[in-house]
Amino acid sequence: MASIELVQVSKSFDQNTIIQNLNLKIDDGKFTVLVGPSGCGKTTLLRMIAGLDPQTAGAVLIDGKDVTRIAPGQRGVAMVFQNYAIYPTMSVRENIEFGLKNNKVGKEERTRLIESISETVGLREYLDRKPSTLSGGQRQRVALARAMVKKPSVFLMDEPLSNLDAKLRVQMRIELIEMHKKLGTTFVYVTHDQVEAMSMADTIVLMNRGCIQQEASPEVIYRQPSNLFAAQFIGVPPMNIGELGADGAKFGFRPESAQLSSAREGGFFSVRGKVITREMLGSETIYQVRTDRHSFMIKCIEDSFSVDDTVHVGVEADRIYFFGVDEGRVGREDWRYDGYMNHLRGQSHG
Repeated sequence: MASIELVQVSKSFDQNTIIQNLNLKIDDGKFTVLVGPSGCGKTTLLRMIAGLDPQTAGAVLIDGKDVTRIAPGQRGVAMVFQNYAIYPTMSVRENIEFGLKNNKVGKEERTRLIESISETVGLREYLDRKPSTLSGGQRQRVALARAMVKKPSVFLMDEPLSNLDAKLRVQMRIELIEMHKKLGTTFVYVTHDQVEAMSMADTIVLMNRGCIQQEASPEVIYRQPSNLFAAQFIGVPPMNIGELGADGAKFGFRPESAQLSSAREGGFFSVRGKVITREMLGSETIYQVRTDRHSFMIKCIEDSFSVDDTVHVGVEADRIYFFGVDEGRVGREDWRYDGYMNHLRGQSHG
């Protein structure tokens, strides 16, 4: 196991700066997920840790040791790629064994490691098969097993589930969580899928445009987003955001935090609107409600309304978030908070 620290790290390609003066500490043994939109710098960050694309400036430390001048193969890390990068002409056994042979591991030890790790990832009965005969999930396990035999102190994973279908992705997420618990190794996982991030991470590092927007547990980043980007990126559907009409400030609330009713039933913020769309998803229904000023997504357990129904949206005061003109979240202790509450109260109508 090992902690990872990036100190004042920058990365440029030609004249294009992707990451500048970034600081990050990844705790030993944790499952840390780097998440953000395409092009935000998360894969670049991962490749700098691996040593595949060394940083332009700053230092990368693994277990307290500066590895800037250490080759990728000597850093004690193993990387699992989106495309698996397994050899099609080799059997599963040979794929797993390849790195061990290169490192001059004896035959008896190689056999022991392959048997043990193939059992862990559920591949024992497939050891003599070629990758072309395996499913996508099984090929992903081959890539994981090949990384595991190196006994790395850090696993780096770059969108490893993105090529799998939705059902298999859910299954593999569970398997990766269980594998992390078994191994107790530091996992750093890159994804653009915030559902993956929320379901797997001990810590989420949310990135945008090469900067860290928030670093926190899934619970904290969901319930206490530090800024407007975090509030809208994390959550399905994303947080509803509306113009407050006060110095460019905005207000927001989660889709599940609102109540829909046929008649006004209270709530600090209450507006009337019309149901524009209805998505029945089994255990819950998502409505799009258009008011005279905004369009809100509302998530309900009960499926009580139809398209074109007139409804009332009600939200209690403690479920409402405010964001200043700088897009930072305005907390209750901020002097602006009461003024924003008064502005929002003025938008309520029956």
